[in-house]
Amino acid sequence: MRQRLFAATISVAFCVLFTSSIFQAAAQNTVSGFVTNTPSANASAIATSPAAAPTLIPATPTLATTATPITPVVTQEPVYNVPACQYAVGQPTSAECIALMEKYPEPNVTPIKQDGYTLDTYNFWKIPTGGVPKHDAPGGNIIGEIPNGFNFVRVVDTSVDGWLQIEGGEWIQRQFAEFRQASYFTGVLLPEGWNQPFGWVLDTTGIYASLFPGGDSTSESGLIPLHYERYNIYAEAVDVDGWKWYLVGPNQWVKQIYMAVIQPTPRPEGVSGRWIAVDLFEQTLVAYEEDRPVFATLVSTGLPNTETNEGIFPIWASLPRDAMSGATGAPNAYVLQSVPWVMYFDGSISMHGTYWHDTFGYRRSRGCVNLSISDARWVFEWQAAAPAGTDGNPLVNVYVHSTGDYREGDNK
Repeated sequence: MRQRLFAATISVAFCVLFTSSIFQAAAQNTVSGFVTNTPSANASAIATSPAAAPTLIPATPTLATTATPITPVVTQEPVYNVPACQYAVGQPTSAECIALMEKYPEPNVTPIKQDGYTLDTYNFWKIPTGGVPKHDAPGGNIIGEIPNGFNFVRVVDTSVDGWLQIEGGEWIQRQFAEFRQASYFTGVLLPEGWNQPFGWVLDTTGIYASLFPGGDSTSESGLIPLHYERYNIYAEAVDVDGWKWYLVGPNQWVKQIYMAVIQPTPRPEGVSGRWIAVDLFEQTLVAYEEDRPVFATLVSTGLPNTETNEGIFPIWASLPRDAMSGATGAPNAYVLQSVPWVMYFDGSISMHGTYWHDTFGYRRSRGCVNLSISDARWVFEWQAAAPAGTDGNPLVNVYVHSTGDYREGDNK
């Protein structure tokens, strides 16, 4: 089971505090009717609701970005808003609703292509212990060390038995590193006119769906929602404890703690062109062109005490890859080589590709917005193609907001 509020038990994905390459880059000129908010805990009864690498993108550095007041200007109504699918106590899913499910059995979306180049040619390894010596050659002189902390390196040569050459040219003994396969998860392209909520399964335990909202998971439901599977949401209901449940199939209800939901987001006043909505509650990202959503995916944002700031922020610098580090010498120090597809939007906070975990949909970072490598490349190239703003840089705003409040036992 996931815990939205208490996610610190899992390994943390990190975000850069300062990186010199940002400034080098700059020097080179270089409200939907289908609500998914968590209900208040005092809800007392079940209720239903309607149902090849791109070039560097030059930008002007800004280390303090003021959040713009947010005023929604567009509200998109969802497709699945039919009384036939609303829950009635003690009643199974209606025949009319089942007919709707048969007509729309799965989300009408298209997965994006994998970033095969990065996934196949970049070789990421975790350094699980500190004090790992770095050598100038296999078996050669010690010229430094990888200190304690959360450290990942990009290996560029594995041809010498027992040794790894890492980015920068140094060599380390293979016994001190663990290969980590980056996630193959991808988001999806949304069709013209999309406005129907759907969700990704985040649970990894293989728990069965329930026959009704608030019910126990049971094999009688005939459904085990698997990690990262996508489901249309035909209705939602709230149980006596205030938890939201989603109808994903005939008599198949999934508790909100096991899903992240994609829903239309109203466009903030003053925002136009290409923009990105990041929902901190659902841990999702949707890319928009004016009022049309074109892409959706899962993300991992900041943990408690290092939350991702809410507001509207322009992307001010983009790098195909960047090194990230912070808290040097402290127990929570980290060094991450070759973080791909980095887009800075709130000072040193960025959206970027992430190779060190595969639990998108959970909060995992120190403030940044983690995406899978393939998703980050799609967003990177999409935002790079935006029309230029007054400073000559692509004008893309990131709207960070939350459609709910976390509480103990909640999932993201």
